[in-house]
Amino acid sequence: NYFDGKLSPQGKMPWIEYNHKKVSGTEFIIDFLEEKLGVNLNKHLGPHERAVSRAVTKMVEEHLYWTLAYCQWVENLHETQKMVSLFGPFSDLLKWIFCHLTKGIVKREMYGHGIGRFSEEEMYTLMEKDMRTLAGLLGDKKYIMGSTVSTVDATVFGHLAQAMWTLPGTRPERLIKGELINLAMYCERIRRKFWPEWHHDDDNTLYESEESSEASKTYSPLQDFSFYSRTETFDEEGNSISQTPDTDYTGHSLFDSDVDMDEYRDHEQCK
Repeated sequence: NYFDGKLSPQGKMPWIEYNHKKVSGTEFIIDFLEEKLGVNLNKHLGPHERAVSRAVTKMVEEHLYWTLAYCQWVENLHETQKMVSLFGPFSDLLKWIFCHLTKGIVKREMYGHGIGRFSEEEMYTLMEKDMRTLAGLLGDKKYIMGSTVSTVDATVFGHLAQAMWTLPGTRPERLIKGELINLAMYCERIRRKFWPEWHHDDDNTLYESEESSEASKTYSPLQDFSFYSRTETFDEEGNSISQTPDTDYTGHSLFDSDVDMDEYRDHEQCK
């Protein structure tokens, strides 16, 4: 693991070095690791689901990414500067220089991409449409493509996590913790499942109650929505199936790792 901030030979991030072989670009990294390690998070998806997964991934990486980058490095630069980890006698000056250089780069690249040629209000309109699309696609499912995690969840979570935890007071944060609360539940679910050390008992994550007016907003701690949906599940005959927060409608614990469950099923089939 390197933390020196170096970019790939193409000048991009992320990139990895595995047994002295460098691979850059998310898609190529995933393909490389799938082949090298013999793992595939999308093995449960059919052709149509794989196509939808790729389309959603590209929407997030090539579209939503830029509007969130604008919010992070242009509109919300002052708050971003507080989060940058630099230490030393000139840390404040270095933070200011780094953030303002990044701001200039982001604005230039957004203009080249094309999305930066719109007004700020138009860019936020595009961002909101993308987030509403994700919320509609997710619905009450556990993950984007259903009950099992896939690579599209890594992409979606990686971007929505910025709105959840690094953009305080901004439009995307208000949207994800307010009207599109299922996306907040989704982010919490993934955070607590795959990064349990990230969660603390004194977590003060907040969200806006839907009843709050613009003039008088009330805030409440974000409930532990990590492992269950807000809606009931019905069987084929329409009868309601009782659920507990730590089990799904089959009675299996939702705290179990999907990867562990896949390995268990494979082991049982081998028997």
